[in-house]
Amino acid sequence: MKLRPLDDRIVIRQSEAEEKTAGGIILPDAAREKPQIGTVVAIGPGKLLDDGTRGKMSVKNKNEVIYAKYIGSDVEIDGQKYVILRESDVLGTVER
Repeated sequence: MKLRPLDDRIVIRQSEAEEKTAGGIILPDAAREKPQIGTVVAIGPGKLLDDGTRGKMSVKNKNEVIYAKYIGSDVEIDGQKYVILRESDVLGTVER
């Protein structure tokens, strides 16, 4: 299945939640926090501006990004979890 976001929206594949704490304690599913980091898998064409042109997107496919907590719409497609959010909800990119 192909997912294509509209306007200034971005589709992010969520990173897996941590299964263990730093001390080695295994966390049950209910205690795991939703990750705030993921990889961009699709971007929209950009926000439609008042003059009829499209704004340029700051992120690109395959960028690793950090996004705000409790933001966006969670979807699951073919067993993979994704978050769809606006570009303005991305806090920054991770460069390694």
